[in-house]
Parts: sequence; C-alpha cells; structure tokens
Amino acid sequence: MANTTAVEELDIVIVGAGLTGINAAYRLQTQLPNHSYAILEARDSLGGTWDFWKYPGIRSDSTMALYGFPWRPWPYEESMAGAKAIKSYIAECAASEGIDKKIRYHHRVKAANWSSEEQKWTLQLEITCEDGVTEEKQIKAWWLLACSGYYSYDKVLPPTIPGIDKFQGQVIHPQFWDENLDYADKRIIVIGSGATAITLLPSLAEKAKQVTMLQRSPSYVLALPRKDKTVKTLSKWMPRSWAVTINWFQRMFFETVFVQFVLNFPNAGRRFVIDSMKSQLPKGFAIEKHFNPRYNPFEQRLCFCPGADFFKALHKPGVSIVTDVIDTVTSDGIIIKTGGEKIEADIIVTATGLHMEVLSSTAVTVDGKPINETMGERYVWNGCMIEGVPNAGLLTGYTAASWTPGVDVRTRNLIKVIKHQDKTGASSAAPHIPESKRASMPAGPMMTLTSTYARAAMKRMPLVAGIGPWKAGTNWVQDVWAMLFGSVKDGMKYSSGAKDKAI
Repeated sequence: MANTTAVEELDIVIVGAGLTGINAAYRLQTQLPNHSYAILEARDSLGGTWDFWKYPGIRSDSTMALYGFPWRPWPYEESMAGAKAIKSYIAECAASEGIDKKIRYHHRVKAANWSSEEQKWTLQLEITCEDGVTEEKQIKAWWLLACSGYYSYDKVLPPTIPGIDKFQGQVIHPQFWDENLDYADKRIIVIGSGATAITLLPSLAEKAKQVTMLQRSPSYVLALPRKDKTVKTLSKWMPRSWAVTINWFQRMFFETVFVQFVLNFPNAGRRFVIDSMKSQLPKGFAIEKHFNPRYNPFEQRLCFCPGADFFKALHKPGVSIVTDVIDTVTSDGIIIKTGGEKIEADIIVTATGLHMEVLSSTAVTVDGKPINETMGERYVWNGCMIEGVPNAGLLTGYTAASWTPGVDVRTRNLIKVIKHQDKTGASSAAPHIPESKRASMPAGPMMTLTSTYARAAMKRMPLVAGIGPWKAGTNWVQDVWAMLFGSVKDGMKYSSGAKDKAI
C-alpha cells in the first residue's frame, strides 16, 4: 500500500551514507553552511560498502592513513582494517560532526529529473516504514550528489560457469554471503583471483578443511605491514596532530610515487611486484604459472594483503591455487580443462566480479531525456560531473590508489562550482562541449581497468579525453593542483534559469 506525502525542498541532496557521502556532508556543512542538505540512504544503516559486505575477512585494501577522512584521521595502528572497525569509525565521525542527524534511512531514490524551467531536481523516493508499508515521496533539490559508488548492491556480474546447476553443494557469491554459513571442515573452491578472492582465502583457511583458489588468470598481490606505528613514534617528539599530518603526506608521497613509477615503467614495476611475491611464497611454488599475469600492474587492480596473510595461508596444508579453465561443474566439484583433473568441493564461492553502474538503480533524466542509457557517450568534467547534466555531482575515488583522497578533492571541486554560482547568481551549472570541439576530442574510458567486470561496464561509464577538464585524474597531486588553480568556467556552462541567460 502506498501513501503520498507533500513535496519537500532542499538545497542539496546526497545519495548514499557511505564514506563518500559522509565526507561530502562534512565538506558541505563546513564550506557551504548557508545551504540545507540531507543524506538519503536506501538501507537501514550507514557505512555503505562496510555495512553491506559480510564475507569472511572483509577489509580495506589500502592503508587506513589515507583511506580515512582527511578531517578526522584514522586513530588506530591497524593499517588495513576490517569492515566492522571501518563502519564504527565512519559512525563515530558522522556523530562527532552532527552528520548522523542529517541521514534519512530507508529512503531509496528511484528517479531524478532535472527541470530547466524550475532549475531544480525532482526526486522520486520510495520510503520503507518500520511496519513494512511503503510510502512515495517527492523532494525538490537544487543540487544532487551521487555518492553511492560504482557497483550495484542488487546484482552481480553474471558468472558463466558451465554445469554450475549440477552442483549439489552450496554456491554463494561474496556479495550475498550468508553469515550463518558453516564452512568448518568443508572443502571450498573460490573461483576468482581479484581482491575479494585474495581476502577470502586466508580467512576461509582458518576453519575449512580445504581451500582452492581457482583462477583463469593470475593477479599481482603485494604485502603491506599490518600495523602503522608512524604516528605513535612521531608523537613522542611532537603534538599528535603534527604526527598525523606528517604521516598522511608521507603515505601520499610514497603511494603517488609508487603508482606513477609502475604506470610509467611497467616492466620494472612488474619485476618489483613479482620479486616481492617470490619472497613470500613457499619454496618450489609454481610462480610462473600462478603469479605471472599477462597484463601489467594497475591495468587490473593490484591486490594488497596485510601482514602477508594471503601468502602465509599458501604455506598451510590443504590451501592451494589452480590456474586453469573450468571444463564443467559436477555434483561434487569442478573438472578443469587441463588433464581433466577434478577438484572436489562442498562449497563453491563465485568471486567473479561486480555489476558496475555509476548511478546505481536511479533513473536520471534531464528535461525528460534519459541519461543512464547515454552515459557511455558523455564526458566527465574533472572526474566529478557529467557532460550535459546540470547541478549534479558524481563522486568516486581512485582505482589505482586510495579511494578517499580522490573523493575528497572532487567534492571540493564541486563546492568551488557551487560557490561560483552563489557569487554570480547562476542557478544552473552543467559541463558543456561545443559540437565543433567535441567531434575532434579523444574518447577513452573513465575507468581504464581491463578486468572482465570493468570491460562489461564500459557502456555504462562516462568518457574522458585526457585534456583540459575532461579527465578523471589518477593521482591526488595532479587533482589538487587542478582544483586549486583550475578555472570552474573551463568547460562549464552557467545560466540564470528562467531567462536562460549565460553567466
């Protein structure tokens, strides 16, 4: 049964109460205190990724010194934290700034339409009440910030696994993990070689009888220290706030240099990572077969593990890696192509990829014209706005570096645009490319990963040209420079609304 309530008006609406949305809220209320805002969250709790995923061992895959909020640094020594600790941290940060009071749970944004006549967004909401009754509501907003990441919570990349219906055991995807699943003394096959599989293997190996990671192609895996004691050490000689700042810039410097080194000198980067893996693996391990990827580091995600836990698990009896193609699944295992070998299993975990989409399940239109279907034809402006979409931010972080610094600098860039509107009286701001210029612009994918799930999402991702503001930066230093010294007028069309007068 649906009820309809009155239309509410807000200046800014943030969609998503994960780390990205909480960070955007902080930046808005500190830099734009005169603008009203609310955070709409479809689920019943904040935390986003760190509340949603439940599979064993779920954790960050970058150092928390950078992944934490820049305005409230990660306070613990644990460098790559688990989901519960990260969610607790996000909740504490939100409460400390009063942001938690701005969150509206069970508010799913079903559709968003920009009206040039009204110079506002109209959001169609589905609100689930405590008694299960669903209400429909409208909110009108001047600005809309999409902070829900780039993968769907509702569906995954459909895995193509021949014979999977024959399997008599349990098949589970990490995205929909059953926390009541008892895998003690079970034989488990994890299909996949990405960050999820790398995280799962050591955790499952603690209880399972046998764990086999079955990969079609190898990945790069690099061990990072489990603890970060830099702040504790520096705090002996200086105020903790100084120590935190020094540690942040130190981590950012080394991450930026490492990523740029690997991207610019892929052969040397490849040797460095492979040599590191060799030093961690058991003696006599078939490295050439299982850890010699066909691609260069960062063409697909480079996986990290804390305290080398992934490599340590491979020293245990019953834990192994098989690099091959699946011939077929049987009632009690998987037969691989090479030699027809059978791997027996009680549980199959399909860590085979995500369904990526930048606007989640929200149907977005501009004056009635759909945007979702044409996303792959539109350019991204400074990594945070979509060509032809007024007063809307698309906030995502880096894929080849820590997520949060990218999210933060892009949020600050959006705030520059809004401040320019406040100063000039412009009611709308939309990235714009003249047709004469657009025809000759390079067109590349916003996300350059070559992973199967990333390639499958190319048409759902905006374009980059790699020139001017039409790019999505790959490192914080370049993005901060562009944010501080770039012009918010470059590639942007401002207007005063009703008169459609350019500003």
